[in-house]
Amino acid sequence: MSLQLVMAQVILLTLGLIGVATASPEKILDHGVKALIALAATFLVARLRPRFFLKLAPYFWGFTLVLLVLTLFIGQGAAGSEGVKRWLEFGPIRFQPSELAKLGLVLQLASFFSRRGVQNKLISATGMIVFTTLLIILEPDLGTSVLTFGLGIILMYAAGVRITNISGFVLALGLLSLPFLNKYLETHPYILERFFGHVNREETAEVGLDQIGKAHRDLNFGGLWGQGPDGPRYSYFADDTDLIVATVGYSTGLLGVAMLFFAYWLIVATALQVSQLATRVRPMTPEIHGATILATGAMFMVVGQAFVNLAVAAGLFPVTGVPLPLVSYGFSSMLTMSLALGVIHSAMREVRRQLPAGEDSPDVVAVPAD
Repeated sequence: MSLQLVMAQVILLTLGLIGVATASPEKILDHGVKALIALAATFLVARLRPRFFLKLAPYFWGFTLVLLVLTLFIGQGAAGSEGVKRWLEFGPIRFQPSELAKLGLVLQLASFFSRRGVQNKLISATGMIVFTTLLIILEPDLGTSVLTFGLGIILMYAAGVRITNISGFVLALGLLSLPFLNKYLETHPYILERFFGHVNREETAEVGLDQIGKAHRDLNFGGLWGQGPDGPRYSYFADDTDLIVATVGYSTGLLGVAMLFFAYWLIVATALQVSQLATRVRPMTPEIHGATILATGAMFMVVGQAFVNLAVAAGLFPVTGVPLPLVSYGFSSMLTMSLALGVIHSAMREVRRQLPAGEDSPDVVAVPAD
């Protein structure tokens, strides 16, 4: 297993515990138990080989699509979000299928490209990406759907599809979606309200202290070392979920935020290392090709979502409702992102297993081959 990837996950889960303890102390035990379960899930998935994921992919992806369809009919929304269906509830279990759908798309595209190659396969891959994204858009969940679509683009590029073909694909889809865009915005007016509220937030918010303004205040009060989890602060909406970075910054200061960025950088570095080591494997087998796609896709799942969340907290993007991976309170995102890290571990182990003798990488923890 990759030591730097384990370090990144532990850092993020620890910062999440501090953030939840600061914003909602009554949730700390629940969050801590779920963090341990998520960490255990990572270690279990890491023991599997990429060929398992590549074989399982069509069934798992299909299962997530069924869950997305069920969500449109029997799904639940957050309080005050009329017409929004994003959660499924089965007794005490409540989860967000769109989180699993992102992982399902990663597995399916990796399996598809590793088995079939990239030549003349753009239409089939496009259909997979569009169908998955469309089901999420209909919930509606614009933030997650944009991330899912972007994930598909990254996976196509990682698989070896030419950038010119990808650009043409994106342009064609953009033109085809224009006739439906106006109807979609009329049906879901909150999207434009959030956008224009974000653009004009300094004019409409009382002395600038809207949700984002309060988050910025927490970050400023945190200073260099932070105020600690028990520091006096004002609570505000989503301070333990979407805007938890501000809570982490308040309690741990600039040091904690820097550790947050460092952890996400470690995840990027590990996934890129998988691709780099794979170039030394000869011959390049479908399983190794699939492993590199899996690692890249799983990495973007985590870091891409982190980028959007942090951009919202910085005031660069409108509020999207996207949690901070492995840090925000909520089990659906935490578990899915932990599974994604397990996939990167698995890809790393497989690539190392196939390396020529004497070319092993020193910065990963040796694990016996299965």
